[in-house]
Amino acid sequence: MNTNSFKNRRTNVNHESNQMVFGIRAITEAIKSGKEIENLYLQRGISGGLVLELRALIHEKEIGFQLVPLEKLNRLTPKNHQGAVAFISPISYEKIENIIPAIYERGEVPLVLMLDGITDVRNFGAIARTAECAGVHALIVPAKGSAQVNPDAIKTSAGALYKIPVCRHDSLFKTAKFLQDSGLQLVACTEKTNEYLYQPDYTVPTAIIMGSEESGISSELIRIADYLAKIPMYGEIESLNVSVSAGIMLYEAIRQKNNSK
Repeated sequence: MNTNSFKNRRTNVNHESNQMVFGIRAITEAIKSGKEIENLYLQRGISGGLVLELRALIHEKEIGFQLVPLEKLNRLTPKNHQGAVAFISPISYEKIENIIPAIYERGEVPLVLMLDGITDVRNFGAIARTAECAGVHALIVPAKGSAQVNPDAIKTSAGALYKIPVCRHDSLFKTAKFLQDSGLQLVACTEKTNEYLYQPDYTVPTAIIMGSEESGISSELIRIADYLAKIPMYGEIESLNVSVSAGIMLYEAIRQKNNSK
């Protein structure tokens, strides 16, 4: 197994927009057939045998969903949705637990990017584009509270989201601990430090963590990070767009790797 196999498989997927599926039985069959569910909305208070079957399947497959009022579902589609609407992702998500061993097996030094709370699809797409260009092995995003992989994200990424593995996990904290246990250092890009991004050694296995522009990186990830690193600012505006910040962090890592050869 190697990361090229992940990329090749992703390149061969059908390049389509997020497809809406509505109706309890239709969504159940979509999940059973292996479709990746990007978003799933269930009507509050809905019940019945088919609903119980769907809920059990959602639990088994660990698929996130939202309970919403009937009005929201009616806005999504005027058709007979039976209290359930889902959107199928245009990409297949991977598991970082499968990717990290494959990177080591190939004799490469892992470089992954964790995105904590980035919800803007264009920022997400731009980050994916830069990450793919920089040779990042995988993107890691939370199952909830992350930008959708939708046509806008795909377009902004210039198709990079079809090429770079995207790993979606319920707990970024547990995933970060797995990365540390696998020999990766965690470098959190944050202004809550006096150390600049040049301090860490990115030639060793590394996971760079980027947070949202509104709230930054969560405190639990900040607490376990091996390094906190900030980008120097000299102008009057005190922050950069997160996609620009991600590019700066990644290319400092690339600069160090190139200089070490």
